[in-house]
Amino acid sequence: MHIPENYLSPSTCVVFTAAMLPIWYSAAKSVKRELPKEKIAMIGVGAAFSFIGMMFNVPLPGGTTGHAVGATLIATLLGPEAACLAVSVALLLQALLFGDGGILSFGANCFNMAFAAPFIGYFIYRLMLKALSKGGDVKVQHRLLSAALSSYVGINVAALLAAIEFGVQPYLFHNAAGQALYCPYGLNISIPSMMIGHLTIFGLAEVVFTVAILAFISKTAPAFLKENMEEKAGKKQLLPVGILLAVLTVLVPLGLLAEGTAWGEWGADEIAEVVSGGQKLGYTPNGLENGFQFNSLIPDYSLESVGIPEVAGYIISAVIGISVLVILFRIISSFKTKKD
Repeated sequence: MHIPENYLSPSTCVVFTAAMLPIWYSAAKSVKRELPKEKIAMIGVGAAFSFIGMMFNVPLPGGTTGHAVGATLIATLLGPEAACLAVSVALLLQALLFGDGGILSFGANCFNMAFAAPFIGYFIYRLMLKALSKGGDVKVQHRLLSAALSSYVGINVAALLAAIEFGVQPYLFHNAAGQALYCPYGLNISIPSMMIGHLTIFGLAEVVFTVAILAFISKTAPAFLKENMEEKAGKKQLLPVGILLAVLTVLVPLGLLAEGTAWGEWGADEIAEVVSGGQKLGYTPNGLENGFQFNSLIPDYSLESVGIPEVAGYIISAVIGISVLVILFRIISSFKTKKD
């Protein structure tokens, strides 16, 4: 679901970045106003879960792959505004350091995964939780069932938005010969290609990821839950969450078992040979071939260029990502004072 560089026109990227600016500003103000210092630091843990969840690629018959995002998970724990900031920073780190998602398309990726997914997911979560807990008694099973449905809807809304953003490109931007300049697949191909996987396997992966982690945290670290706003997470609660992140880090090479490339994330050197919609494209869109290029430090989470095996490089990338996110939000939380 990460839209790569040059699949969207520069003007499209500008529109989505401009749309995200007031959203980021509002989310930051809300988090600063509503969350205590300790909870702001916990946003880094939420971002870490999102980051590592996106490294667990899941295969789909036909050669494509996808992954969970964890946006609704963070929204249920800390609120949609915190989720917006957490996923946005995780996406920025992925784009800058690992080349996962484009720099120019960062705003569009955030609009889909850091705005639409957590806010719509959280709205449905609260609506369903209220319906299930008519007597005011919120039970764990109510929370988990609500999280399951809301996370499924959230990731599919994000996927649909990405499919539309892909699909309108050839209608709006093409050369005199009718060849697309950026994404070459119209809505008739982009929507079913994106949605079949997300309505089935990838949506299920999001549900499992969300419910499993939410159930674990609800039992071992309830201070992470939004309703326990003023409760501090002591070492007894931080430890199991840290252990869970460590276990997921060790298991993250399972994401390498998924063969193929996610739909819409092909390189300029391979898209001409891609068969989508039943036929080979046969050309390379000019925008993809001659567009903006950015060389990330650890492309594709791989350190094989420096002699580190693929599996070890993937684990090291996960450790780097988690560490940066946790430390960054801890530093940000340090600026909050009692007067804020």
